[in-house]
Amino acid sequence: MPPIFYFFLALACLIGGYFVYSRIVEKLFIPNYSRPTPANTMNDGVDYIKLPTWKVFLIQLLNIAGVGPVFGPILGALYGPAALFWIVIGSLVAGAVHDYFSGMMSLRYAGESIPDVIGYTLGKSFKHFMRVFSLVLLVLVGVVFVTAPAKMLAGLTPGLDMKFWIAAIFIYYFAATILPIDVIIAKIYPLFALVLIIMAVGVTFGLIFKGYSFYNWSEIDPPGILTNLHPKHLPMWPLMFITIACGALSGFHATQSPLMSRCLINERDGRSVFFGAMIAESVIALIWATAAMTYFGSPAELASVISEGSPSLVVNKVSLGLLGITGGILAILGVVVLPITSGDTAFRAARLIVGDVTRLPQKKIANRLIIAVPIFIVGIVICQIDFDVIWRYFGWSNQTLATVVLWAAAAYVVKRGTNHWFVTLPATFMTATCISYICVETELGLGLSLGVSATIGVLAAMAALIWFLASLNKFRQKIILEIPVPGNAVVPPAA
Repeated sequence: MPPIFYFFLALACLIGGYFVYSRIVEKLFIPNYSRPTPANTMNDGVDYIKLPTWKVFLIQLLNIAGVGPVFGPILGALYGPAALFWIVIGSLVAGAVHDYFSGMMSLRYAGESIPDVIGYTLGKSFKHFMRVFSLVLLVLVGVVFVTAPAKMLAGLTPGLDMKFWIAAIFIYYFAATILPIDVIIAKIYPLFALVLIIMAVGVTFGLIFKGYSFYNWSEIDPPGILTNLHPKHLPMWPLMFITIACGALSGFHATQSPLMSRCLINERDGRSVFFGAMIAESVIALIWATAAMTYFGSPAELASVISEGSPSLVVNKVSLGLLGITGGILAILGVVVLPITSGDTAFRAARLIVGDVTRLPQKKIANRLIIAVPIFIVGIVICQIDFDVIWRYFGWSNQTLATVVLWAAAAYVVKRGTNHWFVTLPATFMTATCISYICVETELGLGLSLGVSATIGVLAAMAALIWFLASLNKFRQKIILEIPVPGNAVVPPAA
């Protein structure tokens, strides 16, 4: 069956799943529509600002949708239609659940950053670990989302090299990090969203009208939807589940959701903003996975293009080939928008985490500069490291953070008295996936055999599940469900 048919089937499942499964997840959290949100009680004119729901949704979508839902699915397409299967299942039962709870728990905890949210659910040791882990991940994300768009922009502007674009992007990131959120981000993101929509619609219709939609890799090796078509015969699990992060499940989203929990006017909007933005990002991932599977003649040809110029070359070839010069450039710019609108908020989220740790008020620009300047110095230094090395570390650390957040959400649900298995099961699966990956990976991890790595991963996941079930009473007794915030002051609870 041609991949385009799998695409429309997957698209229908995502849309239908949003209307059904998001309601189930919302009932696990039990939102309170009459409870004032941090945007109402803590408005500081910088980070805590009331914004209309449509704008919060667009910002959230562009915050979370970096190069991940483009580059990851392109690399995942090497495995065949199974990539689409993981995008749909991963997004509905793990990614959107993860995003919804990370945003809504932050909202209940006065808009605090994800390390503190985890601390309120899993304890102090997890909080301290996640503060360091989240900061490292955010700086890595910021650097990845500088070099990737800089490389694509350099390809479009022969007179301007990659160094120029890296400098220009860093300057923009710094401004977006220290200025109030409604000065730059809230004003330009709707325009960026329009470019993004043009890209998505253009590539989809280009595949159909130019005949690529009926290309079928099954002519080479008749596959079922879960048949592994990778030209190097790399194992689908756990590698594909780490490769396709954004678009299915991404811990980076948990660092971004608190930014919007500080701008949400009512808890009823959490479902459309957090769960809905994840589904929208998954649609982008479906488009690029399908494009990579249909535009090139075989998995080997796709692998050759990736090897020649990274997934960014795939983006260039597909966009220009399907839409011509003008449309292709617009589509490429749509892809460039994704990392830029995630990189700026990655550094912004890093500033807020340090601000939460130091309890340094962020209303004064001097305090913001004290935190932001050292973070950017570190980012510029890391930017000198090879992109491929940074990407591998980002992929694993990204999914590991997502796994910890899922366990924190499961503990929160236990305290709520609702069914924790909707969160516990994906947390267990991702625990096995992340640990198996770090064991089997040759350059990043231990380089063990797949069988040994899988055994270690499954045993570790079972141990985590047993620990969680043994701690149910502890979670019910100790977890703080919400922080009452009087006036404009942040009142942290006892940990």
